[in-house]
Amino acid sequence: MSAVESHSRRSSTTPMKLANLEYLKLLLLHFGIAFAIYVYEGVSSLYFMGVIGYFLFITIQNENRNNEALMAAAYIAGAEVFWRMTGALLFYETGKYGVILFLLIGMFFKGTSARTTPYWLYLLILVPGILIASMSISYEAEFRKLIAFNLSGPVCLGVTALYCYYKKIKSRDFQRMLLMILVPLLAQMVYLYLYTPTLHEGIISLSGNYAATGGYGPNQISTVFGLGAFLLVTRLFTINSKSINLIDLGLLGLMGYRALITFSRGGVFTAVICIILFVIVYYSKQDIQGQIKTRFKLILISIAFFVIWSFSSLKTFGLLDNRYANQNAAGQLKGDITTGRVELVVTELKGFYEHPVLGIGVGVGKEFREKNLGIEIATHNELSRLLSEHGLLGVVAILILIFVPIIFWTKFKNNYYFLAFLAFWFLTINHSAMRIALPAFVYGLALLYIVDDKKGQSTRKGLRRNK
Repeated sequence: MSAVESHSRRSSTTPMKLANLEYLKLLLLHFGIAFAIYVYEGVSSLYFMGVIGYFLFITIQNENRNNEALMAAAYIAGAEVFWRMTGALLFYETGKYGVILFLLIGMFFKGTSARTTPYWLYLLILVPGILIASMSISYEAEFRKLIAFNLSGPVCLGVTALYCYYKKIKSRDFQRMLLMILVPLLAQMVYLYLYTPTLHEGIISLSGNYAATGGYGPNQISTVFGLGAFLLVTRLFTINSKSINLIDLGLLGLMGYRALITFSRGGVFTAVICIILFVIVYYSKQDIQGQIKTRFKLILISIAFFVIWSFSSLKTFGLLDNRYANQNAAGQLKGDITTGRVELVVTELKGFYEHPVLGIGVGVGKEFREKNLGIEIATHNELSRLLSEHGLLGVVAILILIFVPIIFWTKFKNNYYFLAFLAFWFLTINHSAMRIALPAFVYGLALLYIVDDKKGQSTRKGLRRNK
């Protein structure tokens, strides 16, 4: 009897040990990649091509039997900003196109659920806006680039939703997929520590600290590092290994610091809200013993957050406190906490009011803002962009994007991450639009049906096999 129990115990712990060993190897590999790119930036292009080649090979060879396409898309979404800032990509939107390409390959092998009609409708809604733009856009504007810039994000979201909606995925594969997002973010973090190890008071900008982001956009760095911090926090709850938890706690400190010193608040606020939502759902699904462990970890994480904030404030000479209190360097309160974003939204709502049926056309919003505000600037809010550029069809698109996942959640509440993922998408597109692939991709992840490995759950609650 004891021999049987011993064998059972070994067989149950072996997969966890293998997963932890794989994690440590991935960390070392990506820390090495970060160092190599710091020494010679041209390595980043080889890194990009190697990743694409590797995932193409295993996805086609295995015919996406183990969701290799989703793993590839997750990695590309996680690495996109790192590749952009190190000049690896062929063109600006390559990351989004890469996500779309791999998920289309995955759907070629495995198809989609029969329930994806709402998302097909969502993609069709985007088409009339292109036709309107072709008739109204100025001769000086580059039509192809405007369409690509404004629609690559929404199309990426639509394709991700088609792939993920009602798609079954094992819990361990889901965690591996999250790891594919996380490890390139950790590589990017290490690269920035090598690139800008210290800060000086004279080079800190309270409107967005380019000195801490290698000269790249603080908003995008804050967004991706915020998600990275969120994923590290969730691993403290979902990974049952003290040694791995300690490593993740240390990485959380490093990631949280880099997110804070960007001085871009959107990604940090989004991460905090996502963590709160995840903890609420996770805690509610634990038994009494599990809730006690969760409370202990919450105290530990709270202490870690306090230390991260205090250290960051010290290293930024107190200017971080001013930034989050919406004050300038002299401690005077600023007038607009949104840094002009409200004015942009108002202008886009004006476009919707003047062209309510089909909107002003995809990409025309930039010219419309220049006409009304006197400045040529890209949108920061995807929802108001949908309204202004697509009119009433944009309203339908927004309703689909919000209510379809909520209805899905009411049927299958087996995804701890659902509310957090939906919040990440919604909050990010309201301060940074869809400049990067992550919010679109993360939205799709909320639609996955996660199968519990231990209980061997299948489709008991009415979930049918995807065809």
